[in-house]
Amino acid sequence: MIVDKEKIQEINKGLLSNHLDDLARLKDKLQIKGVNSDQIIERLADFQVAIPSWALGTGATRFGRYPGGGEPATLDEKIEDVGLLHYLNNSSGAISLHIPWDIPSDPGHTRELAQSLNLKFDAVNSNTFQDQSNKEHSYKFGSLSHVNKDVRAQAIEHNKEVIDYGKALGSEALTVWLADGTTFPGQANFRSSFQNTSASLEQIYTQLPQAWKIFLEYKPFEPNFYSMSIPDWGTSYLLASQLGDKAFCLVDLGHHLPNTNIEQIVSMLMMQNKLGGFHFNDSKYGDDDLTAGSIKPYQLFLIFNELVDGMENTANPDLAWMIDASHNLKDPLEDLLQSVEAIMIAYAQALILDRKSLHDAQQNNDVVLAQELLQDVFRTDIRPLLAESRRIRDGALHPIDTYRQLEIRKDLIRRRGTNSVSTGL
Repeated sequence: MIVDKEKIQEINKGLLSNHLDDLARLKDKLQIKGVNSDQIIERLADFQVAIPSWALGTGATRFGRYPGGGEPATLDEKIEDVGLLHYLNNSSGAISLHIPWDIPSDPGHTRELAQSLNLKFDAVNSNTFQDQSNKEHSYKFGSLSHVNKDVRAQAIEHNKEVIDYGKALGSEALTVWLADGTTFPGQANFRSSFQNTSASLEQIYTQLPQAWKIFLEYKPFEPNFYSMSIPDWGTSYLLASQLGDKAFCLVDLGHHLPNTNIEQIVSMLMMQNKLGGFHFNDSKYGDDDLTAGSIKPYQLFLIFNELVDGMENTANPDLAWMIDASHNLKDPLEDLLQSVEAIMIAYAQALILDRKSLHDAQQNNDVVLAQELLQDVFRTDIRPLLAESRRIRDGALHPIDTYRQLEIRKDLIRRRGTNSVSTGL
């Protein structure tokens, strides 16, 4: 489904006068602080967050799944939905595929469809945390870390297949998350598990094309609850360092123990030029996979504060920005629009921060001033900058309102039916 740009502009026209008034007031306020709003708007317009193919349908809980109708049942329909999001917000110009949930039967066609919607393919994601019906061996007791070399070989081969699909689509990165670990003490030897994981990743690493990266995700718990093969950023960093210059750590905001200082992790990884990218979501208790910024918006801003600082003061390569969420209650497309908006708000806030004044406060041990500088920015409503960044690229001033006015979900249900169920979470 393609959104009619003229209809978006028609809705924008009714909002334009108030928007321009709000934008002018914000620009005046920021100019007093020495912020060039036009430069910020351009940077926001260029910022893109990849949409995961597995999150375009209603996500499942451990107890049930409640599809809302009109879900994309094929990869083509998923790509069309991402194109729809990008038409609305101009910030969702990439899609991240999960293999084998979304295997392109004709990569050439899939790539052409994405290009027709002005989309690129971000990192491709392998899956050795579920058994596949066409595979001989089970991953019940691990994959890349498994005691059985035949199981490891199967998992390695799967990752090589994912790389091949990615090459055909124009992707340039592979994301690896392992469910490997133990649930009971004594179940496995920690050193052997690590060595098996490292050796397996080395074989996958040798298959990476020259321009590619591999992102190593970590998680301290779930589905195993005594140990995980890559439980934290330190282990991820150790493995990435052993692999080489094309290996990086990937930070999923939900993959941390409660109250972990994620912004400090970001700072340390960028200092070592080893931060590869993000899976954005939010959480109250653990890996809740909630809408980005819905629970801890201040933490999201603090993370972007370190990201912007690192982008300006380290040699860390460009980052991959991706969402990883499960939409159990909301319309998935509305939820994704909200997540992208929250990410963009945090990025914009970090961009307008007076870094020189913050540095001076830090050097003078002025704790109060440092807090004031951060919280003043966080409390500034910078949404008119985001709206303008969309408007100058022919997007919607208010994407969710436009989505609802155009009755897009209703139209998707009419086209696809009420019983279509998307693959993925």
